[in-house]
Amino acid sequence: MTKKRTLISLSIFVLFIMIIIMIFHNYSLIKEIKKPEPQNRQIINENIATNRQNAITKIIEECSPTIVGIHVTRIQKYTQSNSFNDPFFNHFFPPRIYNEKVKSMGSGVIISKDGLILTNAHVVGKNALEIVVTSTTGEKFNAEIIGIDDLSDIAVLKINKKNCPFLKMSNSDEIIIGEWVVALGNPFGLFDLNFQPVATIGIISSTNLDFGEQQSGRVYQDMIQTDASINSGNSGGALVNVLGEIIGINTFIFSNASSSGSIGIGFAIPINRVKEIVDELVKNGKIDRGFDTGLIVQILNPYIINYLKIPVKYGVIITDIKRNSSAAKTNLKVGDVILEVNEHKVKNDRDIYRIINENYLRAGDNILLTVWREGKKHKINLPLEKSK
Repeated sequence: MTKKRTLISLSIFVLFIMIIIMIFHNYSLIKEIKKPEPQNRQIINENIATNRQNAITKIIEECSPTIVGIHVTRIQKYTQSNSFNDPFFNHFFPPRIYNEKVKSMGSGVIISKDGLILTNAHVVGKNALEIVVTSTTGEKFNAEIIGIDDLSDIAVLKINKKNCPFLKMSNSDEIIIGEWVVALGNPFGLFDLNFQPVATIGIISSTNLDFGEQQSGRVYQDMIQTDASINSGNSGGALVNVLGEIIGINTFIFSNASSSGSIGIGFAIPINRVKEIVDELVKNGKIDRGFDTGLIVQILNPYIINYLKIPVKYGVIITDIKRNSSAAKTNLKVGDVILEVNEHKVKNDRDIYRIINENYLRAGDNILLTVWREGKKHKINLPLEKSK
């Protein structure tokens, strides 16, 4: 019996020793995990940093140095009427016209090593006194206007700096609906707080959207739609793909009545259209969009429609053709009724010019007229000529 008790006691002692050893071993492991060696900690941090990097963060890092903030000071004319609002008193007290300095801001993107900057024409505006460009290094430069094309809303500036970081232009015809994009710019002047562009991400929502000619006279055709947030001050900034290439220039947004901010519907000018404009602005400093059709037309009225037995209720009638004009060299005649220009219906004389502008046509280009004459439709090509 005594021998059996001794054996039991010995077994309990051995078990106790084993438990103590296991506890000590586990404690050592926990201590080792809680206090990793400096080398292990560095490896862990590197792994975490690597896992956080992706295609989006990389292109933001690569493209950000090419984005600039633009501040413009220009002269705005104002008219202050007298309190009488009467033609008699207006003769003695004419409205007061005065000039006032107005400041505005926007974004731009460097597109060449020698400091060419691409932005919107409405960012630069008219009668600019001073244009200051701020880079991501905090440097400020007085920018020179190389050229402005109001119709396409494109402007090119230049700063006096060499070896600038710049973005390459992509082929916007190859855009895929649904692909990821990043909008970079200077919304609300936030760029000036830390000299870094604001980046927002989204996808390509749609392409080839035609808004036509606006009240401002600008034409927005083949636009790119994105849900990347674009706000006031983003105009002129870059819309880039995951390869870090410009696919468009952020230009305007849709907003609701209660807010002027982004609701996820923004639009950019496709870079393929921009390329042509930039090349000509750099070469010539301007784009000559003046043209003349050589035609004088009048809106149709019910009497003319009935008299000529025109089967539609739209169109304009040619009342005169300028001598020695390109129109005079065609088969067009006074009395012809223009129903369509480039297969777009014409309701008034302004429609002809609108259709020409919306197709970005200029002197030297041709337009196709659908003409009603003697009960039949005729197709006639009309070359556009330079304004005289």
